[in-house]
Amino acid sequence: MRLDASTVPPSPFHTPVDRVPGFVSVLLATIALALPMLVAYNLPPSATFLNQAAALIGWGGWLTVLAGSMHGPAWPPRAANGGPGAGPLAGLQVAMGLLLLASLASPLWTQLPWSLALSGAGLIAAAMLAAQVAAALRVAGHSRAAFRAFCIGMVVAGVASCVVGIVQVYLPAWADGDWIARSGIPGRAVGNMRQPNHLSSLLLWSLIAVVWLGDARLLRRGAVALIGLLLVFGVVLSGSRTGALGVGMLALWGMLDKRLSRPARWMLVLAPVAYGLFWLGASAWADHSHQVFGGETRFTTKGDISSSRYGIWSNTLALIRMHPWVGVGFGEFNFAWTLTPFPGRPVAFFDHTHNLPLQFAVELGLPLAGAVLALLVWALWGAFVRARGSGPGAEAAGSAPDGTDRNAGTDDVPMLRAAFMMVLMVLVHSLLEYPLWYAYFLLPAAFAFGLCLAGPARADGLAASLAAEPATGDAPTRLPSEEATRPLLIAALLLMLGSIGSVADYVRVVVIFAPPDNAPPLAQRIDEGRRSVFFAHHADYAAATTTEHPSQAMASFLRAPHYLLDSRLMTAWATALNEAGDTEHARYIAQRLKEFRNEQAAPFFAPCDAPASSPPFQCVPPARGFVYEDFR
Repeated sequence: MRLDASTVPPSPFHTPVDRVPGFVSVLLATIALALPMLVAYNLPPSATFLNQAAALIGWGGWLTVLAGSMHGPAWPPRAANGGPGAGPLAGLQVAMGLLLLASLASPLWTQLPWSLALSGAGLIAAAMLAAQVAAALRVAGHSRAAFRAFCIGMVVAGVASCVVGIVQVYLPAWADGDWIARSGIPGRAVGNMRQPNHLSSLLLWSLIAVVWLGDARLLRRGAVALIGLLLVFGVVLSGSRTGALGVGMLALWGMLDKRLSRPARWMLVLAPVAYGLFWLGASAWADHSHQVFGGETRFTTKGDISSSRYGIWSNTLALIRMHPWVGVGFGEFNFAWTLTPFPGRPVAFFDHTHNLPLQFAVELGLPLAGAVLALLVWALWGAFVRARGSGPGAEAAGSAPDGTDRNAGTDDVPMLRAAFMMVLMVLVHSLLEYPLWYAYFLLPAAFAFGLCLAGPARADGLAASLAAEPATGDAPTRLPSEEATRPLLIAALLLMLGSIGSVADYVRVVVIFAPPDNAPPLAQRIDEGRRSVFFAHHADYAAATTTEHPSQAMASFLRAPHYLLDSRLMTAWATALNEAGDTEHARYIAQRLKEFRNEQAAPFFAPCDAPASSPPFQCVPPARGFVYEDFR
C-alpha cells in the first residue's frame, strides 16, 4: 500500500499551528513576548533576572507547541539553494555555533567562571533553537499563523509598555517599583525594563507588528492608526536617540516598500512628523507645568553627546590592537578593560563595548570575529533577498484571509519584510547598545531572522516524500516530520524546564542579598550560593565585599572579578592583596580604580590627602608594570 498526502492519518503527536485554537497560540506568544517586558518586580542581586527567566520559560513553552505542530518534511529546513543544511540559514546557525563554542572554551584559558560561560552558552543555544523552529515552520507552511501570534504578542507588549511609560513621566507617584518600575531618569520613560533604549526598541518592533497586522486585515485601519500614534508617543517619552533613528528607518521603509498598502505607507512616512509634534507638545507641557521632560536635552551638543561611547570605543580599539589574534576571551571585556591602564577612560563601569562588531573583535580576536561577522552579513543578505521577493522562498505558503495557512497561491513577502525590518532594527540598536545580551530581545530577533531565511513548503512536498518511501503490507506509514521535528520538540522542552530550574538556582543567591526572616548566618548562605550552577559568582562577590579582612576570602577573587569589576569589589581586592603581602599587585588595582574617579572610592583614597611619611599602599603607584593577564 502506498499513501499520498490525502490518505496519511494524522499523527497524534502533532497538531498544525492553524489547528491549534487561535487564542492558545496568541496567549503563549504573548506570555513569551509581553510578560518579560512587563515584569517590574525583581530580586537582588540582578535587576533583570526575572525578566530574562520569564522570556526563556515563555519561549520554551511557545516553541514546544510550535515544534509539535509541524507536518511535512520540515527538518532540516531548505535554505537558499534548496539543499538541506546549506545557505544563509546555515550561516546564521554556524555563526551562533561559533559563539557558543567560544563561550564554553573561555573558562579553559581565561579563567572565566563556568557559571558565566554556561549562562552565555544557554542563551545562544536558545537563540539557535528559536531560529531553527521559525525556519522549520516556514518550510512546513505554518509560518503566517505563528507570525500572527508573534505580532499580536508584540503589540500587547508595546501598548502595555507605553502605558507604563506614561505613568513614569506624568504620574511618577504611581510607580511603586513592584508593578510599575520607577524611572531612574527624571522625565524619561524607561518601561519595566528600566532602560529607555530598550523601551524604544520594543515600541519600534511593535510599530512594525501593528503595520503588518493592519495589512493582513487582522486589525482595523482606525485601530492601527491609534495604536501607531500611541507607540510613537512612547518613543518620544523615552527620549532615546536610537528610537528617533528607528522612527526615521520606519519612514524610509514606508517610502521604499511599494508592497505595503497605501495607508500603511502613509502611516510610516508620517511617523517622523508625529514624532516631532509629540516632542513639541511634551516640551510645551513641561514648560507650562514646570515639570521635567527628560528628552529635551538628548539632542543638544552640551556635554558628551555619545554618552561615553566614543571613549569606550577608543579604549576597545586599543585593546584590539593589543590582542588582535585571539582577543581577551568571550565574556572578559570588562575584566581586561578595567585592569588595563586608560587614564582618560569613561568613569562608568562598562561591561560591554556598546557595539556588536567591536564586542566580537575584542573578545574573540579579529580572525574569529571576522568569520562570525561575515556569516551574519551573509545571513542578513539572504534575509534581504527573500524580503525583496527576488530569492527562493519569497513567495509561497501564505494564508487565507482569515489568517489560516495555505500551501500555495498567496504572497509571503509582506510577512518576510516585516520580520526583516525587526531584525534590521535590533541590529542597528546593537551598533550603539547591547540589546541582544537580553533574552527578551535575543529570542524574538532570532525567531524573526530564522523566519526570513528558510525556503517555503511546496504543495507537493509531503506527497513526494511519502511516494519515495515504500510501505509494506497494510501497516500505517508514519509521517517523516514526527521523527524529523522531535529534536526541536525535545530541545524546546529542555529550554522550558531548564529555565524553570534556573529560577530555583537563582534563589540560592537571592537569600544572600535579601535574607528572609530566620535566615541562616551570612557565611552559611554564601556557602550555599557557591553551589549555584549559574550564579555562584554572586556568592563570591558577597564573600569578597562583606568580609572584614578580605584576604580571608582570597578564593572569592578567582570568580567575582570576571562578572563586573566595580569600585566596591576593586577596593576589597586591592585590600586583600595588600593584606596577603602582594603590595605591588594591590597598588596596580588601586591605580586602575583611581582612573574611574568614582565617588564610592573616595573614602578608600581619602588617606592619600593627608601628609604621611609612610603613605598607605593605595596612594603609591606600583614600582613595576602589569597586564590584566597577571590577575587571572
